[in-house]
Amino acid sequence: MVIKPRNWSKRTRTAAIAGVAGVSALALVAVAGPAWAGDGWWHHGGGHHPQPPVSASTPIKHLVVIFDENISFDHYFGTYPNAANTDGTKFKAARNTPRINGLTPKLLKQNPNQNNPSRLSHEQAMTCDQNHGYGAEQKAYNGGKADKFVEYTETDKCTGQPILYGAPGLVMDRYDGNTVTGLWNYAQHYAMSDNSYGTVFGPSTPGALNLISGQTHGVYAVDPITGKKVTDAYTVASPDANGVGTVINDPDPAFDDCSGNNHTAKNALGAMTGKNIGDLLTKQGTTWGWFQGGFRPTGTASGYSVCGATHQNVGGNTVVDYSPHHNPFEYYKSTSNLKHLPPTSVAKIGHTDQANHQYDLTDFDAAVQAGNLPSVSFLKAGEYQDGHAGYSDPLDEQQFLVSKINELQKSKDWASTAVVVAYDDSDGWYDHVTPPNVNGSSDAANDQAALCGTKPAAGGYADRCGYGPRQPLLVISPYSKTNYVDHQRTDQTSILKFIEDNWRTGRIGDASYDARADSLTGMFDFWHRPNSRPVILDPSTGAVTKH
Repeated sequence: MVIKPRNWSKRTRTAAIAGVAGVSALALVAVAGPAWAGDGWWHHGGGHHPQPPVSASTPIKHLVVIFDENISFDHYFGTYPNAANTDGTKFKAARNTPRINGLTPKLLKQNPNQNNPSRLSHEQAMTCDQNHGYGAEQKAYNGGKADKFVEYTETDKCTGQPILYGAPGLVMDRYDGNTVTGLWNYAQHYAMSDNSYGTVFGPSTPGALNLISGQTHGVYAVDPITGKKVTDAYTVASPDANGVGTVINDPDPAFDDCSGNNHTAKNALGAMTGKNIGDLLTKQGTTWGWFQGGFRPTGTASGYSVCGATHQNVGGNTVVDYSPHHNPFEYYKSTSNLKHLPPTSVAKIGHTDQANHQYDLTDFDAAVQAGNLPSVSFLKAGEYQDGHAGYSDPLDEQQFLVSKINELQKSKDWASTAVVVAYDDSDGWYDHVTPPNVNGSSDAANDQAALCGTKPAAGGYADRCGYGPRQPLLVISPYSKTNYVDHQRTDQTSILKFIEDNWRTGRIGDASYDARADSLTGMFDFWHRPNSRPVILDPSTGAVTKH
């Protein structure tokens, strides 16, 4: 049965779409009502009342962001929708599948890099991790020629349990729909972008911070034992006189017991200043949560909670589930859950209690089953399923993605839900599109002038050169367009901007990239009746089992 949102008239649709675009007719209506006093209460009729929840500006009442690891667009979608069908799961595209900006015959056979892109088979799912440093990725693009990936971001020799696949030219290589079948099938039935970018260059932590704040500046380093401010070049790039600078690496967060191997390592930890989207959502009473694999402690040691849960990936390698530097909210004291405390009840998931909106993935499952899905949810797989080469892979990632999306599609909230599948960084994998420069930096130690020197640095903050490499982005929802490729330029903070506009939180400020981000609304269709019939996939194969 197709469900039409109550009172979702053509006039309301128009207002809502304008609102998400940043000119909110609905927000203007809200201004005429009771006044927000900024203290957690509404002043109305001379009295103080608890703040009422903010209704969504569009039919999307639940946004679920699945934030996976380390994939460039060409690495997963370079030959979409054409698959070899020589191994893995068969894939056949619909006849009306739109074209993408992918790997042309010339790029496949006469690539300007040292090696041509080769197809990785289903049996080569476990590969070496590539170099995805802030500076190395810039060098790979070589001033816009995109011809130095082998020299600067390739890692073709590595070992694991078992030995990981590696070969000369590996950084150039790509999968097709016989291995990343689930993602290709979601693209067939929903909407994807071929013009979406990491907000800046570099590894996981900058990408995660940009997702929630659009800001990698504002970090200072602290001693892992005493918590006192220290000087550390790995944690803080371009520090000012107060030791505050920019994150370009992967320091662990300061407000997390599980950081630095339960604070036994000597490496400095990073503490972020400023605001993030969690702060804005909490202030207005909108429910939200970050759910990560392995967040639930397995014990304690020396007064610290221990995150010791492990799983085996498809290669038989045992991997610790929880990665502290993959959790951006733990860098901010205001949104951290230092001791990894559980929610006081399933009913409190998404609300502010001792868990402070930071949860284990099992808490997400409990919330969905109880019909208590928060308005905004961020999902982070345990490391073995997050897609990061070296310890994860596309097959384990598919298990996670499909299982969670199937779970949501079978829930009572699916008719008002949108799932965004996005990535934290490119891992250094080849992508032929040189990212557009929208924000500059002239740090000679880290930035390539040919890429980063053409624009001023917003806020005067160095080492935020962006956009970074192109990455996959998909929107899966009853309201997403069908078999659609969006060509509008977006970045990681376009997700942040959608949240801000849909729940009318206002902007982060302080030169956050959210102010310049383009919209995700081109991937939605709010004008027609939604298609609430789910597309259920097999988590093991990625094949469609029900439509």
